[in-house]
Amino acid sequence: MPALQTTTVGSFPKPPYLQRARNAYARGEIPMEELEKSEITATKQVVALQEKLGIDVLVDGEMYRGDMATYFAENLGGFTISGLVRSYGNRYYRKPIVVGPVEFKKPITVERWLFAQSLTKKPMKAILTGPYTMMDWSFNEYYGTREDTAMALAEVLHLEVKALYEAGARHIQVDEPALSVRPEEVGLAQKTLAVVTDGIDAKFYVHVCYGDFQKIYPRILNLPCQHLDLELANSRYELFEQFKAHPFTKELGLGVLDVHTHVVETVEQVKERILRALEYLPPEQIMVDPDCGLKTRTWEEAKVKLEAMVEAVRQVKKEKHLT
Repeated sequence: MPALQTTTVGSFPKPPYLQRARNAYARGEIPMEELEKSEITATKQVVALQEKLGIDVLVDGEMYRGDMATYFAENLGGFTISGLVRSYGNRYYRKPIVVGPVEFKKPITVERWLFAQSLTKKPMKAILTGPYTMMDWSFNEYYGTREDTAMALAEVLHLEVKALYEAGARHIQVDEPALSVRPEEVGLAQKTLAVVTDGIDAKFYVHVCYGDFQKIYPRILNLPCQHLDLELANSRYELFEQFKAHPFTKELGLGVLDVHTHVVETVEQVKERILRALEYLPPEQIMVDPDCGLKTRTWEEAKVKLEAMVEAVRQVKKEKHLT
């Protein structure tokens, strides 16, 4: 991999016009076709911004998704959706409920990925919520155990990955934020991801956030992927000390932007974070990105945070004579 490539994790803030359209659709005031027009416009806006900034591996911004688990549950058989459940603070979402055998009905993200990829010559990541997180973030009223639920989800999500690969996706990200919360189940997450990725010759990214990385490292190095994307800025890079005893053997998605704050990082702050990572890993092993998805920020906050990130990478590469 070229030194210090850049990417983002997945979600972008939904522009105000799309938020209004989503609310209007939910109230039954506009048809799906009108909502989709706004989603397409917003996707173009997201891709254009990344192109302008010079980001290397792009995402579609997930303009058509709400909650990351519920979106997939709504498009799979065997699920129903709950009423509003409190997530944290004043945030609420509708939680998936497994009520029957999980079934793959048709590709969920392929059409959206194809459209986003058509907007750029740069690689476009395909992104899906992983089976372990889907299981952990759903109520289960059908399967006997957590493992049974997770493995069933792995089988159907493998079909989604296969459809993406057949459509041309070569960069595929599996989001597993729940993985770091239950250290005792890292082995289960590894089993499910082995099913999801089986036989697919793509570059797999696994994104993990929220939990205590110290308790799951170095076991996460056994996950079947080439790239591990970790929320490191928010955890103050404490994991780096473990790299001395257990070298990091995969490509690292180095989170340098805290997506949980309105504060915009300066270029110097981001440079310091990149230079700190370079004390442990060579530049060819590091891909620079935000800690997590940007959907909780405003559009302007996301833009200026990414501007600082890209400029910091540019300066570090120039100072280190990296190409």
